[in-house]
Amino acid sequence: MNTLIITLLCLLPSLTLASEVGYPLDKAPVDVADQASLQRGAKYFVNYCMGCHSLQYERYNRMGRDLGLSDEQVRKNLMFNSDAKVGETMKIGMPPKDAKKWFGAAPPDLSVIARSRGSDYLYTYLRTFYLDPKRPWGVNNAAFPAVGMPHVLWELQGWQEPVYKAAGEGEGGGGGKEEINGFKVVKAGSMTPPEFDAAMADLVNFLTYVSEPMKLERQRIGVWVLAFLVLAFAVFYPLKKEYWKDVH
Repeated sequence: MNTLIITLLCLLPSLTLASEVGYPLDKAPVDVADQASLQRGAKYFVNYCMGCHSLQYERYNRMGRDLGLSDEQVRKNLMFNSDAKVGETMKIGMPPKDAKKWFGAAPPDLSVIARSRGSDYLYTYLRTFYLDPKRPWGVNNAAFPAVGMPHVLWELQGWQEPVYKAAGEGEGGGGGKEEINGFKVVKAGSMTPPEFDAAMADLVNFLTYVSEPMKLERQRIGVWVLAFLVLAFAVFYPLKKEYWKDVH
């Protein structure tokens, strides 16, 4: 019984996320070793997200070093606050009180959003905003119903409307609650749908990197640690047998 209780407690976070996300998640093409993708993702983040969302655990110069950029390139292309220094963390100038007043809740810091929500969720969320005149900002989201965030990427994606199917369709029919089955573009943006998907893949890739900047270094060190353990085993196991041969 105790084992069952512990198992259920461990599953609670995933069960909670599953209950929040009814729309099927698309697989995010994440590759944090792709520096070109990370650079493009950083560009999209500072241009479209950083007006409201900070990365308070990431420093500009650390990001630049990992993305293959010099401090000067970071200052010129990724820093729009003239008072910020390249060694500072990626904070925003919006006061939390004002943000709460304007949006109803302060926009969250996104430093670890990819770890808490998952890359697939972010990839799906960013691509499934659709027109909904019932919502305060005129948009809703398939992955996050009743979303409180405006569609800040509409200039790139354009505007789309949902295509519905009845629950049970294709399984003997039956009406019931409508489910979103896809989207149709009603006003084109500056990008085609495949181009927008690629841009969101870059943005999600960048946020995935930010959530664990040491991932590649950790994996590199891990290979050497495992190699050391294998070598140590090859040396110490015969030594152990030699010491204990008269006991057994």
